Amino acid sequence: MKNIFIWFIAASLLLSPVVVYGYPLDGYEETGIRRVEAARLAHEGVIKGSKQPPGALLSTQQVDLRLLNHRDMNLPQPDPEFTQEIKSLLGKEADRYGISVLDLTNPDKPRFAEYRGDYRQNVGSIGKLIGALGLFQALADNWPDDLEKRRQILKNTIVTADEFSVSDHHKVRDFNVETRELSRHVIHVGQQATLWNYLDWMLSVSSNSAAAMVMREAMLMRQYGKAYPPSEEEIQRFFKQTPGKELTALFQRTFFEPLTRNGFDLTQIRQGSFFTRQGKHLVNGGGNSYATSRALMEFMLRMEQGRLVDEFSSRQLKRLIYMTERRIRYASSPALSEAAVYFKSGSLYSCMKEEGFSCGKYKGNKVNYMNSVAIVESPAQSRDLHYIVTLISNVLRVNSAVAHQSLGTWIQRMMEKYHAGEASSTPVKAN
Repeated sequence: MKNIFIWFIAASLLLSPVVVYGYPLDGYEETGIRRVEAARLAHEGVIKGSKQPPGALLSTQQVDLRLLNHRDMNLPQPDPEFTQEIKSLLGKEADRYGISVLDLTNPDKPRFAEYRGDYRQNVGSIGKLIGALGLFQALADNWPDDLEKRRQILKNTIVTADEFSVSDHHKVRDFNVETRELSRHVIHVGQQATLWNYLDWMLSVSSNSAAAMVMREAMLMRQYGKAYPPSEEEIQRFFKQTPGKELTALFQRTFFEPLTRNGFDLTQIRQGSFFTRQGKHLVNGGGNSYATSRALMEFMLRMEQGRLVDEFSSRQLKRLIYMTERRIRYASSPALSEAAVYFKSGSLYSCMKEEGFSCGKYKGNKVNYMNSVAIVESPAQSRDLHYIVTLISNVLRVNSAVAHQSLGTWIQRMMEKYHAGEASSTPVKAN
């Protein structure tokens, strides 16, 4: 097809590297995540930076699991009327979406809507949630009854970026707490930070390099058990001398097995590779990456129930995806500014030559994947509304980021209308 050329515009893009951040603002003392401290100081006007939206001001203790008393809840059967209402929002391109919506405002009577919930595609950087799950599973397996040891591992283990981190365009925020100097840069070989900081960089700005280092650490944690962390010399020896088939088997024990152990079907959700070119070269994961909206909904529901590994792991994962800065895509809806939003997204788009068509960001005419998962507690302080949305789409030639933003608005307004008159004045308190 010599008259057709294809640009591969972007792969596994998740969240703008300059505007989207997670973890509650008071979290530095507990975690040592330096970027969180920079965000707090900026919000207070001590250093330059963006103010936080109203929904992003919950404390660490307030960002908690909301369904611990409903751990036996499974997804109910889809409500036909609710499903039709959700489908009507998708318009004429409805068959290029997969969407699941779980209304938990009254957790004793949950409502579930689903359209094409089994539609499966590559969900891009949402797969980094699976990378985090693998790490938290290995952490819990090594120290099942010692939460303080787990905290120490996360806060004190120094990770040094190596060739697994090559390469990435996402810039991370690295804050020097002592000098209060903030730098923005891509992760480079030799970059040192704690495991908590790498987790934050992976899930807040979607750094592929950080994701590769977190996934490397998860494999090492699985391999070395309570002898983790090994020395840097031992790490390099292990990956150079271990046969490829053994590394593939270790990858699958680290990232496939936690999914099945937590009740997921690998035909419906899987992360089959590293997120960097060199990571894929060094370790063959041995599988494709994909998910359905139904599988992503089950993932988010189990996290809210404390059923992803255990309560500690679920709670930390939820805090890592709490949005505490300017929001984009689904979460950028102005209707959600007062809401606490726990969010992850991923995109993949490509273009081919087409007369009259101009390729643009998130606007592919060959592939235009956009994927969003969000827990919404609205408004943040009273949590009158509580619902989960998982959404995947492949609508060609439209700005899919804007399309997801619009859906965020419409679904919020639909929830407000349905629950009108049920509002509670009870603020969110720590459990």
